[in-house]
Amino acid sequence: MAEIAALVLPFFGLILLGYIAGKWRKLPEVALGWLNFFIIYVSLPALFFKIIGRTPVEELTRFDFILTSLAATYTLFAIVFLVGRYVRRNPVGESTIQGLAAAYGNIGYLGPGIALAAFGEAAALPLALIFAFENMVHFTVAPAFMAFDGNDKRKPAQLARDVFLKIALHPFILATVAGFIAAFTGLALPGFLQTMIDNLAPAAAPCALFAMGVTLALRPLKRVPAEIGYIVPAKLVLLPLLMYLYLSLFGNFPPIWVGTALLLSALPTATNVFVIAQQYGLWQERASATVMITTVISVLTVSTVLYLLKSGTLPADLFP
Repeated sequence: MAEIAALVLPFFGLILLGYIAGKWRKLPEVALGWLNFFIIYVSLPALFFKIIGRTPVEELTRFDFILTSLAATYTLFAIVFLVGRYVRRNPVGESTIQGLAAAYGNIGYLGPGIALAAFGEAAALPLALIFAFENMVHFTVAPAFMAFDGNDKRKPAQLARDVFLKIALHPFILATVAGFIAAFTGLALPGFLQTMIDNLAPAAAPCALFAMGVTLALRPLKRVPAEIGYIVPAKLVLLPLLMYLYLSLFGNFPPIWVGTALLLSALPTATNVFVIAQQYGLWQERASATVMITTVISVLTVSTVLYLLKSGTLPADLFP
């Protein structure tokens, strides 16, 4: 267990460090602008390009893995959405944010650092595939469901165009596509450019975790919403269980791929859920609370998942 603590605590320690800094200096949230720009537009794209560009071509076409992972994620989204819509009688927009809060994990900020530290370079490909395709679906689902709610006033053609551009021009997606091209063509970058990418990639995780801590400090928890009672266990417990079941039922995947998918599914709610809530003016305070509470509790749940995986207690396949 000490080995797992030594692996996990430094990452959550960076979040805590950012949180303390945010509470101490009291700088406005806008001060994070350039750091967030560096993370989203420079460092994380460099990391994903580097990871995918060095991956053997035959491993980039495991669509069975991608579809199985998405099926588990969106089974949970559907469950929480339906609870919000038909049990709690919330509008479609609020139910959508609740579904995303349970299904959309922090795979962009926390995912790369923890997965690569836990499983090494072998985790790079499943990490990149899950990240790229899950984000494409999340970016599509949010505006589509908001259109049904009436909170998105754009005409269908404009909505489709805007969604397509948001996906196609997102820096993470562009970097992933560039990585695919590099892998398929065997493209070798000039030495100076490759060195820049090699230097930028390791900065992604620590900067992202620190920025996440500062963001949590600047969005204080004012009240605990009732929906937290089912969203938190759905995100941190039910989603990993569904992921494990689906991967065992519908495929024969390498153990590290299964471990990476399980670890990513156990991560706390992504800060992007708050951004989406803010964009549509729905469920904002409660989305922020969900991010904070799941982040704190995930110290225990992520540590538990890592222990079960690294100790061999959890087999890679329930039905070998």
